[in-house]
Amino acid sequence: MSAGDDATAVDTVLLDVDGTLVDSTYLHAVAWMKAFTGRDLAPQWWRVHRAIGMGGDRLVAEICGADVEEALGDTLRDDWERHYRGMVGDLRPCPGAREFVRSLVDSGLRVALASSGKAEFTDAALKVLDLDRDALAAVTSSDDADSSKPAPDILSVALEQSGGTRAVVVGDTVWDVASAHRLPADCVGVMSGGFAEAELRDAGAVLVVEHVGELAERGWRP
Repeated sequence: MSAGDDATAVDTVLLDVDGTLVDSTYLHAVAWMKAFTGRDLAPQWWRVHRAIGMGGDRLVAEICGADVEEALGDTLRDDWERHYRGMVGDLRPCPGAREFVRSLVDSGLRVALASSGKAEFTDAALKVLDLDRDALAAVTSSDDADSSKPAPDILSVALEQSGGTRAVVVGDTVWDVASAHRLPADCVGVMSGGFAEAELRDAGAVLVVEHVGELAERGWRP
């Protein structure tokens, strides 16, 4: 059921993590570029940035093609993971992210982190955000779904695990918007991951703001 159908009230907010709650988009881009150049591949930076938010199982083929995915996909993902792990200490919250999540929880909504990233990196984000995992209805990782964004799988898992029935998604990329529509659900876009307002709106975001802190300041509720 889409968020535009009034038959059932929205009871769940599904939150992307990277680029939405923590300022990690460019750390991921650097880690991926190190992985590529370490294997004598030289994609342009803009292509790497534009693919962040897409699951790692899709990203290599998106940037370098199916042949590279077949030959080096798992190796590149291992290299990315190693490089990103070394950057986790540079993670910081997006403006107002902690306050935003806590305000949603305090309002009685089910709040789930719908991330298809590695569990250890989501745990690092929770630590940076100073959020109690027990206050969240669900926290997902790449182990929870076979196919990553823009497929809706991780959102479906997060909604099911949260015990909710109808959700709104908050994310920072066109991939988040696409996966929300396939759930189906409305998506609120934030520009903290580097996508422009027009791009997020063109993808179908029902609302676009600079960062989640702006939603907190507005007292936004679905």
